[in-house]
Amino acid sequence: MLATPSHTLDGRLYAALDLGSNSFRLEIGRLRQGRYLRQDYLKESVRIGAGLSRHGRLSEDAMRRGLACLARFRDRLDLVPEAQVRVVATQTLREAVNRDSFVHRAELVLGHPIDLIGGREEARLIYLGVSRLQPAKRTRLVIDIGGRSTELILGRGADATATESFGVGCISLAQRHFPDGRYTGEAFRAAQITAAACFGPGLHTFGSSHWQEALGSSGTVASIAEILYVNKITDGTVTPAGLRWCIEACLNAGRLDRLDLPGLEPGHRAVLASGLAILYTLAVHLDIQSLLPARGALRQGVVFDLDDRINAQQILPGRPSPTDLRDLTVQTLQTRFQVDARQARRVHAVALTLFDQAWPRAPREARQQLGWAAALHETGRLVSHHEPHRHGSYLVGHADAPGFSYNEQQRIAALIGMHQGPLPSEHGTPWDDLQIHQMLCLRLATLICHGRDHGLSLGTTIHVDRQQVRIHLPEGHTSLHLRTTHLLGEEIRLWQRAPHLRLILSSRIPPGFLL
Repeated sequence: MLATPSHTLDGRLYAALDLGSNSFRLEIGRLRQGRYLRQDYLKESVRIGAGLSRHGRLSEDAMRRGLACLARFRDRLDLVPEAQVRVVATQTLREAVNRDSFVHRAELVLGHPIDLIGGREEARLIYLGVSRLQPAKRTRLVIDIGGRSTELILGRGADATATESFGVGCISLAQRHFPDGRYTGEAFRAAQITAAACFGPGLHTFGSSHWQEALGSSGTVASIAEILYVNKITDGTVTPAGLRWCIEACLNAGRLDRLDLPGLEPGHRAVLASGLAILYTLAVHLDIQSLLPARGALRQGVVFDLDDRINAQQILPGRPSPTDLRDLTVQTLQTRFQVDARQARRVHAVALTLFDQAWPRAPREARQQLGWAAALHETGRLVSHHEPHRHGSYLVGHADAPGFSYNEQQRIAALIGMHQGPLPSEHGTPWDDLQIHQMLCLRLATLICHGRDHGLSLGTTIHVDRQQVRIHLPEGHTSLHLRTTHLLGEEIRLWQRAPHLRLILSSRIPPGFLL
């Protein structure tokens, strides 16, 4: 597998794999001078969302269907540079209590990590894909009906102004109201009531007074638009009358196995009725008179977002420096939680300096995560000065954080939760060597900057030899910073009782000062 990014005159090649509740979709495309060119596209109707029990457990059969599909996709992914591949998982794996079992097996099959993204992050990426491939200055409503969730987005130009994810989708609604494939008026009415209850008060935000154009980015909308076009009901525009015509066609058939609708793809047959119920509910409550299929979707948004991240790492002469959205999110969270920005910068600088010494060949992502944790390590002080690390971990782990996957957010929250206080328990979630060194450098940086100045940071170095870490303090500083040296001594004693690493403090210690 190629391991380094390639950027030729033909542009960068990217791959985005969307592990949706209904279908797995692999998109391979090239970005050339701002233009997106699709190179390859694979889609399989895996319906992994149908394998989720009412207790939230993903069935072994559903897992096997998903893993078999991923094995077939693997060869195509191997053609793309590793740094230019991203795999994202959505609502089914957000819900599944045993998702870690599937994710671990899936990562082994793919050879790539899987990012679990939150609902609002999914909505943001959907809009990014739509706005880049179908740019317009007018205010838009974008609807994406998935297997177990529906995303609604308001946006103008390239900016999403309101994003929301609702826990109702065509698979979950079909399981509840059309389980045996029978179509009745009562079932459709019950399905619409369930959908309206799930959307709830959020519908007010997305009413017709807030937008000028409505687009649908999901396969559900595209499938219904195709049915309406092939049957000459509309020109492909989805309208309330067209939706009622489709619902009547289902009622006239009476059952799924008797449904004969020209234009209906086999992969959408089982979820057509539930998709119609959701879309008709939205059309009525949001006063949607005309809905057009969108050109972009989640997978293209993932490509554009990945390209933005890579561009943020490269500063080209004569061009403005691009910014990683995650950096902007961290700045926003600092403001929201009233973080002392000067102290955060001090800890950030020291933590990364120590980490570069301790783990010089660390992946860029590990360095970024440590930097973000350092920037946000004091968020919990807004709640209380008692155990602020615990409060900070909770706040960062549960905040809306555009640009971050669930995995990234939880890793950063875990680092914040361990920047002071007891070390991780042997019986808790295991920490690998890289994470342990991230944690060590953040803990040492907060101690070194304890006096809210650079103090001991000047000249402080770390030397790592297997499981032993030597901390070298600059000559002459120990006597000036007895409190910080005392705290370092306490930290050493903590690590002496832990199996992870052994810390050794090297410096002249003032007479009578015991470590």
